[in-house]
Amino acid sequence: MAGGPLIGISTYLEAGARWGVWELEAALLPAGYPRLVQRAGGVAVMLPPDEVPRAADVVARLDGLVIAGGPDVEPARYGAERDPRTGPPAPVRDAWELALIDAALTARVPLLGICRGMQLLNVALGGTLVQHLDGHAEVVGVFGRHPVKPVPGTLYAAAVPEETSVPTYHHQAVDRLGTGLVPSAHAADGTVEAVELPPADGWVLGVQWHPEMGEDPRVMRGLVEAARGRTAAS
Repeated sequence: MAGGPLIGISTYLEAGARWGVWELEAALLPAGYPRLVQRAGGVAVMLPPDEVPRAADVVARLDGLVIAGGPDVEPARYGAERDPRTGPPAPVRDAWELALIDAALTARVPLLGICRGMQLLNVALGGTLVQHLDGHAEVVGVFGRHPVKPVPGTLYAAAVPEETSVPTYHHQAVDRLGTGLVPSAHAADGTVEAVELPPADGWVLGVQWHPEMGEDPRVMRGLVEAARGRTAAS
């Protein structure tokens, strides 16, 4: 694996993307995601939305999977009424990324959920979300920072053992934890900032913040190393 493990990253469709003289629908992903995968030693592959039944075949070709940040999860996915402050639905993206998560969990492909990706992981396992909280996205369109504290003995704490300041931009969070998930980091206000499955279930971690907007590659490096180890063992 001279080029490093193959890490797929979910992307989304944007109707009016502009570049040069063109304005067309495009499959988009902020450049911080592939750059972080590359810095961590992996090979980044963009995964545009596709037909749900194809998710298992896509994941089978990967060594690791990242579910990227983005819009709010549709509340109906976790049996809730829509709060007026919840953003517009993204049904195609919800369906595709939930299928990717299910395929990764079934195949035990190392999985990292980032912000929306962590929330979707929680929903995929039967959990619910808080649809609005204050203080985690203070200025529209601007990433903030706040400290997160790891829970000792967790997968996240093994990668980042100390309290750190992280780039953050979200207004939703985990409410009821999904089946099997345990919290592995908290903000000062008690908000769950990372969740994971026990090691017996493979390498599965979700973080509420945006590591692709910072300088610390340790979370992504954990995913890449887990992907490398899984491939070496097969």
